[in-house]
Amino acid sequence: MTTELPGTGAPERTARRGPGRPRNEGLDGQVLAAALELIDAKEEVTAARIVERSGVSRAALYRRWPSLTALTAAALDVGREMPPAIPAGGNLREAVMDALLGGATAGSGPVDYPEERFRQRIRLAMSDRSLQRMYWTSHVSRRRAPIVNALRAGIEEGELRPDLDPDACFDLIAGVFYYQLVVRGESFDGPATRGRCRAALDVAWQGMVAVTPP
Repeated sequence: MTTELPGTGAPERTARRGPGRPRNEGLDGQVLAAALELIDAKEEVTAARIVERSGVSRAALYRRWPSLTALTAAALDVGREMPPAIPAGGNLREAVMDALLGGATAGSGPVDYPEERFRQRIRLAMSDRSLQRMYWTSHVSRRRAPIVNALRAGIEEGELRPDLDPDACFDLIAGVFYYQLVVRGESFDGPATRGRCRAALDVAWQGMVAVTPP
């Protein structure tokens, strides 16, 4: 995948807005919709195809997206939302379980984020490390914050072991979900799949809770 838009000569970076006209969100939506059509159709995302499908000029495309990698990462995230913070004071274990298992497609995204797009995202990311890193930096790393913060609070309050690394714990429990789709080829709609996820999370949680002195 090209890591910069042809003609920009700009390295991969996060786009920054300077003074001038406000960004046209309508054009942004057209560009993202065009990119998604290509992704869902398993076609290569190119500047020429985006311009043709969206009706947005090359100049406008170049102004909005520093690279095709950044555009593809943003398109792959359409339909996903930032999960809410986990409130303090409740049952931490059940709150984390609900955050991970509560959705109809827990772990892969909300109902309006098709599982097929999730699988396409995995395929594209695994074949392009720059896209993988971009998607991690701009989207995935932010969405894990509510659970990581809740685990960190559990450590500070003494409910979880003081030697735990919250980020490593999240990697452990999130890996349960990815294994079902990527390795086993299962769907999260199946009760057996969700049951395996809950059982695995139960085992992980037992290793995370603080040990009460005898």
